[in-house]
Amino acid sequence: MGSLAAVLRHPDDLYPLLKLKMASRQAEKQIPPEPHWAFCYSMLHKVSRSFALVIQQLGTDLRNAVCIFYLVLRALDTVEDDTSIPTDVKVPILIAFHRHVYDREWHFSCGTKEYKVLMDQFHHVSTAFLELGKGYQDAIEDITKRMGAGMAKFICKEVESIDDYDEYCYYVAGLVGLGLSKLFYASGTEDLAPDSLSNSMGLFLQKTNIIRDYLEDINEIPKCRMFWPREIWSKYVNKLEDLKYEENSDKAVQCLNDMVTNALMHVEDCLKYMSALRDHAIFRFCAIPQIMAIGTLALCYNNIEVFRGVVKMRRGLTAKVIDRTNNMTDVYLAFYDFSNILKPKINKNDPNATKTLSRVEAIQKACMDSGVLNKRLSYFSSYWPLFSLTSLPPEQASSRITTIFNLLPGPSIVRPIKCLP
Repeated sequence: MGSLAAVLRHPDDLYPLLKLKMASRQAEKQIPPEPHWAFCYSMLHKVSRSFALVIQQLGTDLRNAVCIFYLVLRALDTVEDDTSIPTDVKVPILIAFHRHVYDREWHFSCGTKEYKVLMDQFHHVSTAFLELGKGYQDAIEDITKRMGAGMAKFICKEVESIDDYDEYCYYVAGLVGLGLSKLFYASGTEDLAPDSLSNSMGLFLQKTNIIRDYLEDINEIPKCRMFWPREIWSKYVNKLEDLKYEENSDKAVQCLNDMVTNALMHVEDCLKYMSALRDHAIFRFCAIPQIMAIGTLALCYNNIEVFRGVVKMRRGLTAKVIDRTNNMTDVYLAFYDFSNILKPKINKNDPNATKTLSRVEAIQKACMDSGVLNKRLSYFSSYWPLFSLTSLPPEQASSRITTIFNLLPGPSIVRPIKCLP
């Protein structure tokens, strides 16, 4: 969950990390006793701990529906992502996947680690799916059918144009946004959001992941599958894999900035979607990943490390986002602050500098026009309530942090270190 060194560098991370730790342990205690539901929620914790945490805040029926929706689409995605499956085997599975959710006996062995367990024991997911209300079942089946067909289309099709890119992201993520909106509506807690806004919610998250995961995806074995559109990357290099080579660093960063600028076009729609939500738990469920996305883009922009390793928000900052995001004021502040982090990184010599600046300023204007930014100084303002660690010698601060964490139930979330920076 983070090292002692990171906590000492950012001492106000500690309180949110403590709360996240306790909330995570509490969520694990709430796993239902029935074998199929126990499998589903345990698997959810394994494939996405942060998602498993925010989902726990939803009402029981909606929580169960969203859990199954996530696992069904994660299983579908596992089939799509497994490059060892021959195309003539993969495509029919993707197209028929919406029918498999009704079959308690169906399973297909693919993927690795926890994803292989999910696929091998998919009958638990099907059993749980069949216990959902019909409105939830219909929504999940519809989105799964459309997503499977879209994935099958792009198994045999490269992402050439920006239109292809948007279409692919619609199939694998925009439809998730549409599906969640349908589930929220079926629960009786929200109005049905416009498809265009639901789509943007998904596209913003998906494009962020595609940008961040460049190196992991390009190095995938036995063969890579990439979704950066040729229309963008061909302006900078002859082959997409050339971006990872040091001699192309300048062009790689320019291409990266082009991709980030493209993703930013969805932000204003996302803000409109979130501002219309009424239920607090649903709001947090939707808002936390969106703030994580804008934060990740702020880190990735103009950052050559995207082509060298993993670029992501530190665990303590993630804990802050989960802890502090409670209303639209928090969202506007977060988007404004993260855009302020990105804005100074825009190099006037970058080919897309004017477009990037325009989109960042449009985001900031939307946040300013909300009229709430003058009520608080910053989303990141410190509220550390217990004690200051910076005034302590490193060894004493390290000992105090470790003691606090070890008083909590479950395994420690900080790793002891021998040397402090």
